[in-house]
Amino acid sequence: MNDVAAFQISKITGSAELAGITAGLIGALPSWFGIPQVNAEYVESANRLSGLVARTDTESIGVLLYQRHFAEAAEIHLMAVAPSWHRRGVGRALVDELVSELTLDGCRLLQVKTLGATHPDRGYARTRAFYRSVEFFPLEETNDLWPGTPCLIMVKPLARPT
Repeated sequence: MNDVAAFQISKITGSAELAGITAGLIGALPSWFGIPQVNAEYVESANRLSGLVARTDTESIGVLLYQRHFAEAAEIHLMAVAPSWHRRGVGRALVDELVSELTLDGCRLLQVKTLGATHPDRGYARTRAFYRSVEFFPLEETNDLWPGTPCLIMVKPLARPT
Protein backbone atom coordinates (compact mmCIF):
# COMPACT_ATOMS: atom_id res chain seq x y z
CA MET A 1 0.00 0.00 0.00
CA ASN A 2 1.37 3.40 -0.93
CA ASP A 3 0.02 6.45 0.92
CA VAL A 4 2.27 9.12 -0.61
CA ALA A 5 -0.66 11.56 -0.93
CA ALA A 6 -1.21 11.33 2.83
CA PHE A 7 2.08 13.02 3.78
CA GLN A 8 4.46 15.75 2.70
CA ILE A 9 8.26 15.90 2.83
CA SER A 10 10.18 18.96 3.91
CA LYS A 11 13.87 19.70 4.36
CA ILE A 12 15.19 20.79 7.74
CA THR A 13 18.82 21.70 8.33
CA GLY A 14 20.34 20.61 11.63
CA SER A 15 18.27 21.98 14.49
CA ALA A 16 16.63 21.23 17.81
CA GLU A 17 13.41 20.59 15.87
CA LEU A 18 15.08 17.93 13.74
CA ALA A 19 16.71 16.41 16.84
CA GLY A 20 13.32 16.18 18.56
CA ILE A 21 11.72 14.50 15.55
CA THR A 22 14.65 12.08 15.32
CA ALA A 23 14.43 11.23 19.03
CA GLY A 24 10.71 10.55 18.80
CA LEU A 25 10.98 8.28 15.78
CA ILE A 26 13.95 6.23 16.96
CA GLY A 27 12.23 5.86 20.34
CA ALA A 28 9.33 4.20 18.52
CA LEU A 29 11.69 1.65 16.93
CA PRO A 30 13.50 -0.15 19.78
CA SER A 31 14.21 -3.22 17.62
CA TRP A 32 16.30 -1.08 15.27
CA PHE A 33 17.53 1.57 17.70
CA GLY A 34 18.14 -0.24 20.98
CA ILE A 35 21.49 1.15 22.17
CA PRO A 36 20.95 4.32 24.26
CA GLN A 37 24.44 5.74 23.63
CA VAL A 38 24.10 5.30 19.86
CA ASN A 39 20.58 6.77 19.94
CA ALA A 40 21.94 9.84 21.76
CA GLU A 41 24.60 10.21 19.06
CA TYR A 42 21.95 10.03 16.33
CA VAL A 43 19.86 12.69 18.09
CA GLU A 44 22.92 14.91 18.54
CA SER A 45 23.81 14.51 14.85
CA ALA A 46 20.38 15.89 13.93
CA ASN A 47 21.53 19.21 15.38
CA ARG A 48 24.16 19.53 12.64
CA LEU A 49 23.15 17.38 9.65
CA SER A 50 20.60 18.03 6.96
CA GLY A 51 17.38 16.10 7.13
CA LEU A 52 14.17 15.29 5.33
CA VAL A 53 11.00 14.86 7.37
CA ALA A 54 7.80 13.16 6.23
CA ARG A 55 4.73 14.61 7.95
CA THR A 56 1.00 14.13 7.96
CA ASP A 57 -1.23 16.98 9.08
CA THR A 58 -0.76 15.87 12.69
CA GLU A 59 2.58 14.07 13.11
CA SER A 60 6.10 13.45 11.88
CA ILE A 61 6.13 9.93 10.44
CA GLY A 62 9.62 9.64 8.95
CA VAL A 63 13.06 11.19 9.10
CA LEU A 64 16.17 10.82 6.96
CA LEU A 65 19.45 12.42 8.07
CA TYR A 66 22.22 12.76 5.51
CA GLN A 67 25.57 14.32 4.93
CA ARG A 68 27.67 15.25 1.95
CA HIS A 69 31.20 13.87 2.27
CA PHE A 70 32.41 15.20 -1.08
CA ALA A 71 30.80 17.03 -4.00
CA GLU A 72 30.31 13.65 -5.68
CA ALA A 73 29.34 11.54 -2.64
CA ALA A 74 26.76 11.62 0.12
CA GLU A 75 25.59 9.27 2.86
CA ILE A 76 22.29 8.44 4.50
CA HIS A 77 23.26 8.72 8.15
CA LEU A 78 19.92 7.56 9.55
CA MET A 79 16.43 6.80 8.37
CA ALA A 80 13.51 6.01 10.66
CA VAL A 81 9.84 5.58 9.79
CA ALA A 82 7.04 5.27 12.36
CA PRO A 83 6.01 1.60 12.67
CA SER A 84 2.40 2.31 11.68
CA TRP A 85 3.74 3.76 8.41
CA HIS A 86 6.05 0.89 7.43
CA ARG A 87 5.48 -0.47 3.90
CA ARG A 88 3.35 2.53 2.93
CA GLY A 89 5.84 4.43 0.74
CA VAL A 90 7.37 6.77 3.32
CA GLY A 91 10.93 5.37 3.16
CA ARG A 92 10.88 5.22 -0.61
CA ALA A 93 9.59 8.80 -0.82
CA LEU A 94 12.32 10.04 1.54
CA VAL A 95 15.04 8.31 -0.50
CA ASP A 96 13.54 9.54 -3.79
CA GLU A 97 13.44 13.12 -2.51
CA LEU A 98 17.07 12.92 -1.37
CA VAL A 99 18.18 11.40 -4.68
CA SER A 100 16.41 14.19 -6.60
CA GLU A 101 18.03 16.88 -4.46
CA LEU A 102 21.51 15.36 -4.65
CA THR A 103 21.33 14.69 -8.38
CA LEU A 104 20.35 18.30 -9.09
CA ASP A 105 23.38 19.38 -7.06
CA GLY A 106 25.77 17.18 -9.04
CA CYS A 107 26.21 14.36 -6.54
CA ARG A 108 27.05 11.02 -8.20
CA LEU A 109 27.00 8.42 -5.43
CA LEU A 110 24.88 7.78 -2.32
CA GLN A 111 25.84 5.31 0.39
CA VAL A 112 24.21 3.83 3.45
CA LYS A 113 25.62 1.63 6.21
CA THR A 114 23.45 -1.00 7.86
CA LEU A 115 23.76 -4.20 9.84
CA GLY A 116 25.43 -6.86 7.73
CA ALA A 117 23.78 -10.09 6.62
CA THR A 118 26.14 -12.21 8.72
CA HIS A 119 24.13 -11.00 11.73
CA PRO A 120 20.85 -12.95 12.03
CA ASP A 121 18.56 -9.99 12.85
CA ARG A 122 15.32 -10.35 10.81
CA GLY A 123 14.42 -6.68 11.12
CA TYR A 124 17.66 -5.70 9.45
CA ALA A 125 17.08 -8.32 6.76
CA ARG A 126 13.99 -6.23 5.91
CA THR A 127 16.11 -3.07 6.04
CA ARG A 128 18.59 -4.53 3.55
CA ALA A 129 15.71 -5.68 1.32
CA PHE A 130 14.27 -2.16 1.41
CA TYR A 131 17.57 -0.61 0.33
CA ARG A 132 17.88 -3.19 -2.47
CA SER A 133 14.35 -2.23 -3.59
CA VAL A 134 15.43 1.41 -3.99
CA GLU A 135 18.49 0.34 -6.01
CA PHE A 136 21.26 0.30 -3.43
CA PHE A 137 23.82 -2.42 -4.06
CA PRO A 138 25.99 -4.15 -1.47
CA LEU A 139 29.59 -2.99 -1.74
CA GLU A 140 31.34 -4.45 1.30
CA GLU A 141 30.63 -6.06 4.65
CA THR A 142 33.21 -5.31 7.31
CA ASN A 143 33.72 -5.72 11.04
CA ASP A 144 36.17 -2.81 11.15
CA LEU A 145 33.69 0.09 11.42
CA TRP A 146 31.52 -1.19 14.27
CA PRO A 147 33.69 -3.53 16.39
CA GLY A 148 31.90 -6.82 16.99
CA THR A 149 29.06 -5.89 14.63
CA PRO A 150 29.06 -6.53 10.87
CA CYS A 151 28.53 -3.36 8.83
CA LEU A 152 27.22 -3.61 5.29
CA ILE A 153 28.09 -0.67 3.08
CA MET A 154 25.58 -0.23 0.26
CA VAL A 155 25.83 2.25 -2.61
CA LYS A 156 23.46 3.78 -5.13
CA PRO A 157 24.83 5.39 -8.29
CA LEU A 158 23.04 8.63 -9.11
CA ALA A 159 22.30 9.90 -12.59
CA ARG A 160 24.21 12.75 -14.06
CA PRO A 161 22.16 15.95 -14.00
CA THR A 162 20.84 16.92 -17.42
